Amino acid sequence: MGFTDVELDQEWAISHMRSLTLATVLVGSLMFGISSLMAQRNYVTLGEFLFADPRRKQIVNDIPFFRSFWGPHLLATLLLTFLVSFNVTEVSVYELTDPDGLAGAWRLFRGLADANLELLPTAIVEVIETVFIAFLGTAIAIPISFFLSFICAKNIMIHPVAFFLYFTLRTILNVMRSVEPLIWAIIFTVWVGVGPFAGMLALMIHSIASLTKQYSEIVEGVAEGPIDGIRSTGANAIQVIWFAVVPQIVLPYIAFTIYRWDINVRMATVIGLVGGGGIGTLLIKYQGQAMWREVGCIIAVIAAVVWLMDTASAYIREALK
Repeated sequence: MGFTDVELDQEWAISHMRSLTLATVLVGSLMFGISSLMAQRNYVTLGEFLFADPRRKQIVNDIPFFRSFWGPHLLATLLLTFLVSFNVTEVSVYELTDPDGLAGAWRLFRGLADANLELLPTAIVEVIETVFIAFLGTAIAIPISFFLSFICAKNIMIHPVAFFLYFTLRTILNVMRSVEPLIWAIIFTVWVGVGPFAGMLALMIHSIASLTKQYSEIVEGVAEGPIDGIRSTGANAIQVIWFAVVPQIVLPYIAFTIYRWDINVRMATVIGLVGGGGIGTLLIKYQGQAMWREVGCIIAVIAAVVWLMDTASAYIREALK
């Protein structure tokens, strides 16, 4: 009986888990041991420097540098982590310089440089569809995120019931945001079928979670003076938000929204790889057949659109300052 893919994945995970666990325990034990030894000799370790009690913080800061250990400790931790990462990622100069690999890369780059421009009209149509997917996904997400951002702002949701709502919603949105648009696109291609609708839904869901976080952090960063002033007049919560908070957040909201649209245009290309429509679907079609000249044409069109979007968004953000 042959092994299934799941069984092979489990074997691979178990074998790598052992090496990763061993490496992590080794680094942790070594650093903890050295830290404990130096702490016994009254040196300031990295942990004490970072997490010292506020009442002891000044004492820690006043200790002379030659009696501190946190600097070398930090460098040693970074160096050990770098070495372990080097091993975990299986960095190999031999594979990087392998003649067969270099020849394959040369064929690929030669094909990309010699783009087949006969595909240009089709690529332009697909990239226009990609821009519309990104636009609609962002446009639907904006009002939803605007509303949710006030519920997710800690400085507004101070009542116990409001704080519970804030905590619950923030947790849900964090989970939604941790799922990448590529995964959302896979979910929606199963749900509504392959095509631009699935791609738009994937971008919309992820945009709601991301924009709400960014918007709410803007709200949490507003000056408290205007809020206290409006509250002192006996205004209700809605009036406080409208007259004290909204005037402070309009410009940052617009700047973040434009930046999100810029991100979504690039992300719309990626979700097309899993059936989310747009030029990504065209890209995966020719990439799967190793038709590098056609892939070169598609990449050139994507690069041109990203450059145009980046330039336009930079001008708009500058105008809003």
